[in-house]
Amino acid sequence: MLDKKTLSERDICTKFITPAIEKAGWDKMSQYLEEVSFTDGKIYVRGRITARGEQKRADYILYFKPNIPIAIIEAKDNRHRVGAGMQQALNYARILDIPCVFSSNGDGFLFHDRTATDGNLETELALDAFPTPEMLWEKYKTFKGIVTPEAERITIQDYYFDGSGRKPRYYQQIAINRTVEAIAKSQNRILLVMATGTGKTYTAFQIIHRLWKSGAKKRILFLADRNALIDQTRRGDFKHFRDKMTVVKQRQVDKSYEIYLALYQGLSGSTEDANIYKQFSPDFFDLIIIDECHRGSAKEDSAWREILSYYKNATHIGLTATPKETKETSNIEYFGDPVYTYSLKQGIDDGFLAPYRVIRIGLDIDLEGWRPPKGFKDKNGKVVEDRIYNRTDFDTNLVVEERRKLVVKKISEFLKGYDRFAKTIVFCCDIEHAEAMTSLLRNENADIAGENYKYVMQITGDNDEGKRELDNFINPEEKYPVIATTSELMTTGVDAQTCKVIVLDSEIKSMTKFKQIIGRGTRINEEYGKLYFTILDFRNVTDLFADKDFDGDPIRVKPVSEETDLVDIIDEEETDTTPIIDEITGAEIEIAKPAPRYPQNETSSTVQEGPREKVFVNGINVSVLVSREMYFDNQGKPITTSLKDHTKKIIHEQFASLDEFLRKWNNMEKKEALIEELQNQGVLVEALYDAVGREVDLFDLICHVAYDQPPLTRKERANNMKKRNYFTKYGEQARKVLEALLDKYADEGIENIESMEVLKVKPLTDYGSPVEIIKEFGSREKYLEALKDLEKELYKSA
Repeated sequence: MLDKKTLSERDICTKFITPAIEKAGWDKMSQYLEEVSFTDGKIYVRGRITARGEQKRADYILYFKPNIPIAIIEAKDNRHRVGAGMQQALNYARILDIPCVFSSNGDGFLFHDRTATDGNLETELALDAFPTPEMLWEKYKTFKGIVTPEAERITIQDYYFDGSGRKPRYYQQIAINRTVEAIAKSQNRILLVMATGTGKTYTAFQIIHRLWKSGAKKRILFLADRNALIDQTRRGDFKHFRDKMTVVKQRQVDKSYEIYLALYQGLSGSTEDANIYKQFSPDFFDLIIIDECHRGSAKEDSAWREILSYYKNATHIGLTATPKETKETSNIEYFGDPVYTYSLKQGIDDGFLAPYRVIRIGLDIDLEGWRPPKGFKDKNGKVVEDRIYNRTDFDTNLVVEERRKLVVKKISEFLKGYDRFAKTIVFCCDIEHAEAMTSLLRNENADIAGENYKYVMQITGDNDEGKRELDNFINPEEKYPVIATTSELMTTGVDAQTCKVIVLDSEIKSMTKFKQIIGRGTRINEEYGKLYFTILDFRNVTDLFADKDFDGDPIRVKPVSEETDLVDIIDEEETDTTPIIDEITGAEIEIAKPAPRYPQNETSSTVQEGPREKVFVNGINVSVLVSREMYFDNQGKPITTSLKDHTKKIIHEQFASLDEFLRKWNNMEKKEALIEELQNQGVLVEALYDAVGREVDLFDLICHVAYDQPPLTRKERANNMKKRNYFTKYGEQARKVLEALLDKYADEGIENIESMEVLKVKPLTDYGSPVEIIKEFGSREKYLEALKDLEKELYKSA
């Protein structure tokens, strides 16, 4: 008779759970998946080494259609209760937007029904009573509010599959499903908020494809305000639309297509003739996707909002990583609350976005201010106004040459110690600043820039050669340019997959702009070794990480009844200077700038003609006052307490006493598992090593920081053990192996000797192959037992 208690969790799945769900009518080929990893695992940066954390993995996910997950099952072995996996399953169901949740130990199922309203939230089911697909589909429709046959027909339309194996990630799947379901229920204004680098365009493509194929939407317009966005979309995810798609160009309106891509600037102008959008009837499009909707038409009085108003009967979907909510501008007012938000923090935690290191460099004149000595003259011989100049003045009103040179020196020093060919974006105050920094960076890196000046390129709206190099900068296969200096042009719409360094030398107060800039580094490209990025911050811009709005849901700021201000505030992000080129004639299209709503008082003394002239000075001593790395907790917020206090708090939450920690440490099969567990809780292992010492064992680091124990180095621990003559109980060859492992520990740490791979490297290979070494101990089990005893003895004094 089979004893269930002796079976592993996988055996329980194979022998009991899988047969039960198949008996209920679930098709193995299309309706359920086993051991589904739906995240990639958070990336941890340890010095220059990166490691992936644990993936989130469901034992079973059940689908009504390939695009609609409707149930999740968490399995446990039979030594657990039937509902032991429910808590984990509910957490995964919440993340995956799934209504029907099951836990099983092979005896039956505990069913948690998230649609229940009658008090029967959880019920136990016999093994042979698992619900059919049709039963759970009815639950899903209730959960989603799908009540009409037409809404159901639209909802079950499949994704586009191209045979490559690519399919939407879990969060894209949720975004697509919620959008399609909202439209199926006649919602006509929809907002999707997804962090930069999470695939908004691919998500938009799948939404369009499902609605188009189902016949719910027949003519679709994709709107953007930059050439780069249209071009990336057309050549990228939208390429599958092939001959059904066209790009709208001025003076060319062909109404025979079904998918249209267009620039706001290409559809509208200052004269009625230039308003190309009016050549289409107001009801021509029934779906409009607005990319980067925080710009362009975000304001109620924007000239470009007229286009959306003209097509007011169409469904409008806004896509953005940074919804804009100010007293003047509100995405939520127009689109409503987001149907789904996937944040930067979620993307980093899931391992789909690159984490970041932040190094803040504070210059003395930035932090303390600078006041010119009496009679101090600028480079033109004019006396500099006597006042205290601070960080907001530098490079906008006052240019201190020594400051710029020092910034360039620190950037170059970092790259020389890291990777001189790491793609780097330097964000400057304006075009003049970017131009000057380009020259200084070339001089500081003359050995490379002398051979190829494209090592550093100015990529700004006024620099044609630089703009032509933008594609090469974002192309992982192109070596040059390496360093790009910019002001506004590269804040958004630039898919720089291999950007490894972002330099902030500009005053950035806008949270929207800050998020967009950080987004330039968040993409991952494992093939080219891009798994994290570094921010060099010269202006304390990264204070914005501590702002509650950095990773929170958008909150509406603009009151419904508030009168708009009499002074029109021009959004810097709406004034893209990228020229729009007619692809037929090659000529630049003139775009009329929206006029202010209210005439300005030309006689007002506060109105300044043109940009303020900068004052250039030199001969000033500038030095680095402070340079340090910022650390972040596992919620992504800057750590404001000391590193020691932060670590102590986390350790004490897990282990109330030193004895409790020692028991856990000694009982762990592999110490690396505990190290990973502590990292997941927010212990900054690499930072602790930097603070206490690289020669110290992690065990001693924790005992020292959390429990005030004097730390021993690894070599001291190893030498103490050797003095006790512990190895005499083993044969000569086995003893030599253990001594070599102990030396390996002293050099590299406990994690390295726990792996069987250590037997394949010097000096262990001197004692034979892994098989021969293990034979000296009698068996693999005996070798592992000896290794375990070595570890116990190593930490015996503790």
